[in-house]
Amino acid sequence: MNLRIGRGEILTIIGPNGAGKTTLLRVALGLQTPTSGKVSLQSGLTIGYMPQRLHLDPTFPLTVKRLLILACKSDTTRVLPLLEEVGAAHVIDSSMQNLSGGELQRVLLARALVREPDLLVLDEPVQGVDVHGQVELYQLISRIRDQRGCAVLMVSHDLHLVMAATDQVLCLNRHICCSGTPESVTNDPAFVELFGPAAVQYMAVYVHDQNHHHDNCAICGGRNKND
Repeated sequence: MNLRIGRGEILTIIGPNGAGKTTLLRVALGLQTPTSGKVSLQSGLTIGYMPQRLHLDPTFPLTVKRLLILACKSDTTRVLPLLEEVGAAHVIDSSMQNLSGGELQRVLLARALVREPDLLVLDEPVQGVDVHGQVELYQLISRIRDQRGCAVLMVSHDLHLVMAATDQVLCLNRHICCSGTPESVTNDPAFVELFGPAAVQYMAVYVHDQNHHHDNCAICGGRNKND
């Protein structure tokens, strides 16, 4: 089975721990050689990558501004607009070590946007963020996709939230169990076998549709879907 993603599409890889999600991203990025099959990227494709973790020496004095200046190859004019795009302009002079979980993820997202990517690859982009912050980050990712027209390939463990924030889902457990729209995947026998019948009933509450009522939504918190 093939994994394909088109321009302007959000594709999310889900699966249990050890399923091979990060490995699949690394293979797609050319950071790891596949044991079989091949990886074909569009000619001239530019990729922005947000890793699952950023390991920083706690004693190393690094501000948000300096991190992005380095990423921008010393073009200081791009730093503030990038931070404004991700809603993190207020931390421009903050130490990286003092950021909250949500602030750190926004800064890393800004760093991934430096290259003006055609494909944005996000490995657990809401890791270490509370539920409210996760909702806002998924909404931000959708806005970036809409405004930039880029494709988004991401890994997530947050099944109940990500189903409302993605176009296509690929369920992985050391092989591709199933793939398709969020609605079709949650009703696929392979998904049910992997996550259990209770997960399917739980997920149905969170999958948005055209008749969705945001006032009662645990995801939106009463916000408009397009906010």
